[in-house]
Amino acid sequence: MKKTLCERRIGDTGVTVTEVGFGGAHLGELFEGVPDDQAQATLAAAWEGGMRLYDTAPYYGHGLSEHRVGDFLRRRERSRYVLSTKVGRVLKAARDLERFDRGVWTGALPFEFHYDYTYDGIMRSWEDSLQRLGLPSVDLLLVHDLDSLLQTTEQRLTAHESQLYASGARALEELRRDGRIGAIGAGINVRPAIRRLIDLVDLDFFIVAMPYTLLDQDVLDGDFPLCQERGVSVVIGSPFASGILVTGPKEGATYAYGPAPPEILEKAGRIQQVCRRHDVPLPAAALQFALAHPLVSAVIPGAVHPDQVRSNLASWAHEIPADLWAELKAEGLIREDAPTP
Repeated sequence: MKKTLCERRIGDTGVTVTEVGFGGAHLGELFEGVPDDQAQATLAAAWEGGMRLYDTAPYYGHGLSEHRVGDFLRRRERSRYVLSTKVGRVLKAARDLERFDRGVWTGALPFEFHYDYTYDGIMRSWEDSLQRLGLPSVDLLLVHDLDSLLQTTEQRLTAHESQLYASGARALEELRRDGRIGAIGAGINVRPAIRRLIDLVDLDFFIVAMPYTLLDQDVLDGDFPLCQERGVSVVIGSPFASGILVTGPKEGATYAYGPAPPEILEKAGRIQQVCRRHDVPLPAAALQFALAHPLVSAVIPGAVHPDQVRSNLASWAHEIPADLWAELKAEGLIREDAPTP
């Protein structure tokens, strides 16, 4: 009998999402090109597999991901899916195409961005996203990358936090109060951002890109308990730690969006050995581990091909014996207090 994706609630809101959703960063052509027809086929595979949460952002391909996700979802009944995008960057047409910097986005559209977490900046970003998507609404709206990974100095981070606190938060709360969005989130990359942001705006959830995976559980020390106390849920944006928990510790394996360091390769290898002893694929353990925490509403792994979507769903459905989790804890590879399925 085929398993059906369950729905979980976002924070204390009325928004519910499928426990496995679709992360749209790679449709912005992160590091590699993705033909349009392949992008649409990948989104179709997610829909056919039951995924009804779709996450994107202006930053992903400088608008490309939003265009592609919107092009697909415009053909579906609006009430049947939950759509998530982000604010904090405003895009403008590049004036000098010869010097246009695509950054990490192979297929970046010719738009540059500047950070803006003010009231006007957030409203402009939200309205521009609706136009790129070609849709009249989004369900979830997140403050994007307001953390030390992207805001590269403390002065810059503090200045943008001040923008959010002084006026940007009011824009988000107005949109939620007026029913134009269903929930407010923050998309973050590093653990300290949880404590810094939770008091700046009345959040319903975080999208956490890296700090909670089979390889990392330090957020159990205070950060997740704080979220639980505030009624703030979590969506895991990178359950495979940006690659190594799919590929295993092979040459060229990536972790935290860069080459995996030796200690991570060693730890991933030990986890993989335990998985093999229990006949469990490493990605299945990674995906189901992330979903086991009661704070987690969903995981949103990315994909650039329909086969990757189907593989992610197979990982979610794979039967895992309780002995695997017991052995990982006994070997000190995951924390004793980490919830497991």
